[in-house]
Amino acid sequence: MKFKYTILYVDDVVETFSFYEKAFGLKKKMLHESGEYGELETGSTTLSFSSIKLMKELGKNPAKPNLKAPTFEIAFETDNVKTALSKALEAGASLVQDATDMPWGQTIAYVTENNGFLVEICTPVASQA
Repeated sequence: MKFKYTILYVDDVVETFSFYEKAFGLKKKMLHESGEYGELETGSTTLSFSSIKLMKELGKNPAKPNLKAPTFEIAFETDNVKTALSKALEAGASLVQDATDMPWGQTIAYVTENNGFLVEICTPVASQA
């Protein structure tokens, strides 16, 4: 079994792509001609977005993200959390937790992105020998 992709349900896929490009430097892998589904270039596991409208048409009942009770987060790894955090905030992300050094050798920060999803920006976990 291989983890292939995550799909986040959003109001506007095109607007979300624009935000992720500005905030996190990610590029479009593909966007369906309808604009209702698309994927970003994120390495071996794909980050995808589908419109809430399309999900409703497919018989699903998606809920909006709830920052007071998040049920998941997505994480982007970088060598410089402070720089990446600054770029995300300039693009319109909202700060949840400033860059913090953790006892296991990782620096982490949290923002919410333009749809309200929780995003961790982190360094790799330091090797523990």
